[in-house]
Amino acid sequence: MAFLEIKGADKGFGVGKARSEVLRDIQLEIAEGEFVAIVGYSGSGKTTLINLIAGLSRPDTGTVTLNGAPITGPGPDRGIVFQNYSLLPWLTVTENIALAVDQVFSTWTPAERAAHIAKFIAMVNLTPARDKKPGELSGGMRQRVSVARALAMDPKILLLDEPLGALDALTRATLQQEIGQISRQAGKTVLLITNDVDEALLLADRIIPLTPGPGATLGESFVVDKPIERNRHLINHDPDFKRLRARIIQFLLDCGEQRKLVVNKKLTLPDLEPEDLTRRGPVLFNKPRPRRKNTTRREDVEIAA
Repeated sequence: MAFLEIKGADKGFGVGKARSEVLRDIQLEIAEGEFVAIVGYSGSGKTTLINLIAGLSRPDTGTVTLNGAPITGPGPDRGIVFQNYSLLPWLTVTENIALAVDQVFSTWTPAERAAHIAKFIAMVNLTPARDKKPGELSGGMRQRVSVARALAMDPKILLLDEPLGALDALTRATLQQEIGQISRQAGKTVLLITNDVDEALLLADRIIPLTPGPGATLGESFVVDKPIERNRHLINHDPDFKRLRARIIQFLLDCGEQRKLVVNKKLTLPDLEPEDLTRRGPVLFNKPRPRRKNTTRREDVEIAA
């Protein structure tokens, strides 16, 4: 039995004609200790998928289980790191992490909890900033606090929901390396959601594309059969990595093309020409209103199916 398993999960929002199907027939198995990356277009349903695993929402059909037990709601066995940090601005680094630790390890002594918090602050290289508040930290440092808080709960699986998407390129590259080192040091099962194929190649043991929505589903798995210790030079110059990157990107592009079709639709285009102030039309509120013309054309428009 897989450590994390999703069987036939569908998820949509709304009812009747207004219903939008986001995920369809999701089948996923992750082994304990594995680092898996889900890659896909923005808006394809990646966050909805991770919310099902986190217990923040329930599938309409199908099951989601962790270590054989059904997931019915949030729990400390799943640590999640969001893109927007989710830190309380009036608390220090230590206090933000202590919020989680005090809840999960309430039977520990204050000294035990303090030592535990200090361990994970050190793991993300924030010991000098342990007494600073989020407003005094850079974006990269805030995200390190989020990672430390999630790991300090000692979860069975770490869920990373595009955790580096809001960072600049240099900070993102640095944190990618650090997250890889931290995840190996902690020995956790990790699921990363990202739209960056290079990021997935740098960190993951296995990469699974999510097809474009609506009704997105998981594609074939791509195994990253390379040393765990990776760097950007290796990713950019190793022929095997380059071929694997090309295969994944081509799979996503092909899925995107299959979701498109061409339809004929009558469009009324907005009038962007200057108004003709020399021509006077009907009086509105005792003032002459300049005439404007509308243009109606028939065009071929490519839309998502």
